[in-house]
Amino acid sequence: MKAIRSRDNALVKHWHALAHSARDRRKSGQTLLDGAHLLRAALDAGCPFEAVIVSESGLEQAEISGLCAALPPGVQRYLLTDALFRHVSPVDTPAGVLAVVQPATVLVDEGGGILRPESLIALDAVQDPGNLGTILRTAAAAGIRRALLGEGCAHAWSPRVLRAGMGAHFALRIEEGLDLPARLAGYPGVRIATALGAGARPLYDLDLRGPVAWLFGAEGKGLSRELLACADQRAVIPMLGAMESLNVGAAAAVCLFEQARQLRSR
Repeated sequence: MKAIRSRDNALVKHWHALAHSARDRRKSGQTLLDGAHLLRAALDAGCPFEAVIVSESGLEQAEISGLCAALPPGVQRYLLTDALFRHVSPVDTPAGVLAVVQPATVLVDEGGGILRPESLIALDAVQDPGNLGTILRTAAAAGIRRALLGEGCAHAWSPRVLRAGMGAHFALRIEEGLDLPARLAGYPGVRIATALGAGARPLYDLDLRGPVAWLFGAEGKGLSRELLACADQRAVIPMLGAMESLNVGAAAAVCLFEQARQLRSR
């Protein structure tokens, strides 16, 4: 394990850029995985690591030292002082271990082509990294295997989204930067928009036992008119209390697990 102690080191500057700059992540084709849980999920999924970075205090933790020992041969290992590790960490409370990966190498994605008759989520301008990661995590937990992200979404492979996703990225086929109406054209299931409007029906009245493309938009703006226009149905979640709406992450959880409930009981 190579020790690095200077901020002027070229690798330290590169890792800091990956942690804090979406432009640098896209330019390099790399991102950072943060924390032992996420690294373990990536290892279990067969994700190749380019490098692993550990803090001095992190190396003293049994979970992290065991993880380092389990790395495949050839993975570069670097040891940083705690202060230097905080400098390159993408979060305020560093977990003590990071990994450098290329998102393109871990996507389980056929890429483009005609969408198969399977349920999926399509996200329109979900810009908050925490919300995006939560939705991806919820989708994976509910048995969804594909996520389509429109151009206005946060970068799915940013460290904050990865942290919120808790390993969901390695269970999903993720496409980013899409023209969603065009990508969903010809989808062989029903496209359901979570939105008010003419013809909107309560979620619990819908038959969700077949393939569904769930269309979720960001809070405030909601779904774009173009994406709403391609929906086959509109669904509303009945509100029993005083609130008029739910956070998009909560709304996605209600919808996806209602579908999972119907599929389980059929």
